[in-house]
Amino acid sequence: MKADKSGDRIILHIDVNSAYLSWEAVYRLQHGASLDLREVPSVVGGDEEKRHGIVLAKSTPAKKYGIHTGEVLWQARSKCPDLIIVPPDYPLYMQCSNALIDLLSEYSPLIERYSVDECFLDITHSPGNNDPVKLAKEISERIKTTLGFTVNIGISTNKLLAKMGSELEKPDKIHTLYPHEMAEKMWPLSVKELFMVGRSTAPKLYRLNIFSIGQLARTDPDFLTAHFKSLGKVLWRYANGIDDSPVNPFGTVAKGIGNSTTTPFDVENEKDAFLFLLALVETASSRLRSARLLARVVSVAIRKTDLTFFSHQRKLLNPTDNTEVLFKTVKTLFKELWDGSPLRHLGVAFSSLCNDQFCQVSLFEESQIYKKRALDSSIDAIRLNFGDTSVVRGSFINSGIPPLMRGVAEDFPNMRSIL
Repeated sequence: MKADKSGDRIILHIDVNSAYLSWEAVYRLQHGASLDLREVPSVVGGDEEKRHGIVLAKSTPAKKYGIHTGEVLWQARSKCPDLIIVPPDYPLYMQCSNALIDLLSEYSPLIERYSVDECFLDITHSPGNNDPVKLAKEISERIKTTLGFTVNIGISTNKLLAKMGSELEKPDKIHTLYPHEMAEKMWPLSVKELFMVGRSTAPKLYRLNIFSIGQLARTDPDFLTAHFKSLGKVLWRYANGIDDSPVNPFGTVAKGIGNSTTTPFDVENEKDAFLFLLALVETASSRLRSARLLARVVSVAIRKTDLTFFSHQRKLLNPTDNTEVLFKTVKTLFKELWDGSPLRHLGVAFSSLCNDQFCQVSLFEESQIYKKRALDSSIDAIRLNFGDTSVVRGSFINSGIPPLMRGVAEDFPNMRSIL
């Protein structure tokens, strides 16, 4: 199939199939293992013994047992007693991701790493762009033979449709989704399959008798705006395949942004712990906003006075950079994690990041989020111009705890830990 003539651009979306698990499997096979993790019930996850680990990636056989990404490991084990669980190796995943980017850079300099296992490639001016399907097949085969794993590739005239195309059928598939193909390939899909339609938005659309992407595309945008405010216009544009965002070669996303500190005294009560955690969240969330990133996963780590270390994490329904939302999750995680023992070190981390240019619309699913983000941005600007203590939350007054905790910053290359 030749390139669609209705658009000036030709964009590929490349998505690694079951990235973490595939990369683990390939590495182990290359180093003498006889078992291919992709062919047996297996998952990549955290520490099963602590009962805090979650499924980060799963094999196709594991999926058949009803195991899904994000569930806790002990639940996954209950579904499949013989489940193989391997710990994540983030440096390995970054090496694999970089190897993929290096290979793709031979086809175009316009590469946007959307996450550790997916990216956009603008081949508009690349050799072979007259037959993008043929070029995509070449790329797919080279990845398979050279790097050892498979990918899905979506092809279209913009990033949105290319990404939607890559999701049509998996694994190891190539799909076109040009504007003239939307009626056949995209519009019959359930509205919940549309990029950026979150878990709370879909039921609201159902209540408005909007069940398919096609129905959403044909809905009056003013009607959608009346019900969803700013998100309504975005939903209508996406349902109609409208997206003019460029492939940004500088859009490499960090793995995560974190902050931790050794406390000046042993923390023995929840009130003090929450103040330290809030100070850490204030700083880390500000760095998220500065980098124009949103987080899908929140983690809390604590170290007791006997130096034992514990951590806990959770996936958010919607990616966010909002201090209030992040801190609320941090408090919940801390309550579940802490047994009351004295603490000497606390940390927070935000991971599974995405660029807010392509993710932020899901934040509008709650009516107050827009105002909260505007407030955060205003506070950031004031602190930037007049210092960290120019805006201080009342809870820190006379507490002896700094309102912003610089601590130890932890910004690292993107690892999409929850999908």
